Amino acid sequence: MTTVFYSHPACRQHDMGQGHPECPARLDAITDHLRATGLDIALDFRDAPEASAEHLERAHAAAYVTRLTDLLAGVREAGEPRYLDPDTVACPQTLAAALRAAGAAVAATDDILGPAPAGAAPAPTRAFCAVRPPGHHATRDEAMGFCFFNNVAVAARHALDVHGLQRVAIVDFDVHHGNGTEDIVAGDERVLMVSFFQHPLYPYSGAVPKGTNMVNVPLPPYTRGPAMRQAVEQQWLPALEAFRPQMLFISAGFDAHREDELGQMGLVEDDYAWITERLVEVAVRHAGGRIVSCLEGGYHLGALARSVAAHLRVLGA
Repeated sequence: MTTVFYSHPACRQHDMGQGHPECPARLDAITDHLRATGLDIALDFRDAPEASAEHLERAHAAAYVTRLTDLLAGVREAGEPRYLDPDTVACPQTLAAALRAAGAAVAATDDILGPAPAGAAPAPTRAFCAVRPPGHHATRDEAMGFCFFNNVAVAARHALDVHGLQRVAIVDFDVHHGNGTEDIVAGDERVLMVSFFQHPLYPYSGAVPKGTNMVNVPLPPYTRGPAMRQAVEQQWLPALEAFRPQMLFISAGFDAHREDELGQMGLVEDDYAWITERLVEVAVRHAGGRIVSCLEGGYHLGALARSVAAHLRVLGA
């Protein structure tokens, strides 16, 4: 099965400064590893389009979309970086990158859910968006934690509001709690969000879910694969089976890897492959196999590249 792989050169131009962990080299590490291992042959590479204001406003407040777009356009015109918080920096190329990152998730959703043109190959069922900036900390009306627009939430709402799906699941396995996604979809009973994350750790939230449509699994520092797998089997999978999602969206953060210094968890590549296998099984049973996965965290370049490759091997199986 061919997996669609969305990215764009603009996503490499967003730069938050020397030494910042969320750096352009993350995407280079991924694509270089895919070429070196031959996995690129199994992927359908596509350029991400820009998201429109209409796309973004399905997940974010309209006033926020206008305010942030104007701010980032001003940074572009001034040619000087601007701090939005101590960790989140806008540079002149950030607006283009952020629009392409959200646009990738929307386009991947359209690819999978839209009818294939007459005479064309069948629509794909899997997509991976190798984009930056990431998105899962962006709330309905605030940029934070390296994130500007919430790529996965924008795509999930697009599937619901444009394509007419009735139930979608968002799965977040980043080491940090996806507080922005939770803020956007809490209480939307069309969405089930399941996640695990190290706790306590930035953004110091998630222990108490904001809505009944959340399955939050806080894990202590130094949690390794066996304990994570047990939590997924006992808490995620029953909820997903009961919900019967018609499509899965993954916030794919790989910073719970044992080599990543932004967290203190102990996962390895095989753990990411195992998680992906379980999610593919759910998607095949309930969603026609349909999955859109979007890159979130992962800051040790070697571990990131290997973990993304493990994820993609299973998505394409």
